[in-house]
Amino acid sequence: MDFTGKTVVVTGSSRGLGKEIAEKYAQLDANVVINGTSKTIFDTEQEFIEKGYRVKAYEGDISNEEHAKAIIDFAVKSFGTVDVLVNNAGIIRDKLLVRMNNEDWDSVLDINLKSVFLCTRAVAKLMMKKRAGTIINITSIVGVTGNAGQANYAASKSGMIGFTKSVAKELGSWGITCNAVAPGFIETDMSNQLSEDIKEKYITAIPLRRAGTPSEVANVVCFLSSDMAKYITGQVIHIDGGLVM
Repeated sequence: MDFTGKTVVVTGSSRGLGKEIAEKYAQLDANVVINGTSKTIFDTEQEFIEKGYRVKAYEGDISNEEHAKAIIDFAVKSFGTVDVLVNNAGIIRDKLLVRMNNEDWDSVLDINLKSVFLCTRAVAKLMMKKRAGTIINITSIVGVTGNAGQANYAASKSGMIGFTKSVAKELGSWGITCNAVAPGFIETDMSNQLSEDIKEKYITAIPLRRAGTPSEVANVVCFLSSDMAKYITGQVIHIDGGLVM
C-alpha cells in the first residue's frame, strides 16, 4: 500500500484510534490532515512532524457546517486535493434510555453522524470532479447489535452504516468508493478504563480470545482506500475477532 502523492483527511485524530489511522497513512507516505476540537491537535501535529511525516492540523468541530467545509478547503490549500476522507470523530454519552436527556442524544448524533454527512458532502464535489476518491466511515459493532445504555451511540453508528451504503450507490458511477469499518473490542484509552471483570467478559465472548489493536483497525482502513480495494464499496467490515458473525 503506497499513498505517495495522496492526501488523506482523518477527523477526530488527536489521539486513540484516529491518531493511529492518521499515523499509518503517514507511514505509507501520504499527506495527512489531522483534526481535533482543542489545541492538543497541534501537539499531535508536532509529534508527527518530528517523525518526518507530512502532516497539517486543523482545529475545529466538524459537526459545524462551517468547520466541515473549512477542513476540506484547508486540505486543498495545504496539499492540493483530497483523495481519502476518514470520518472517525466520535464521542460517547452513555446512559440508560430513561435517564438520557436531549443534550446526551443531540451531542452524540451531531458529532458521530451529522459530522459524517457534512464532511462527506463537502468533499463529494471535489472527488466527483476528479472521478476518484475514497470515503471510509468508522462505525462500530454496536451499530449492528445495539447495546444497553448506548441508545444514542448505537443510533449514530447504525446511521453511519445506512449512510455508507447510500453514498456508495450515489457516488459509485463517479469512481468513488465508500465503505465502513466496524471495530469491536479494541485496546484504546477508553477500553483501558474498564474494570478487569468487564474486560474479561468481552474477551470470553470473542472467538480469538483477545482484544484488537488500533493498528489492526488502521491496516484495514488503509487497505480499503488503497488501489488493492478499488472494487470494494458499500461494505461494512467487522474488525472484532469474530465477536459478531
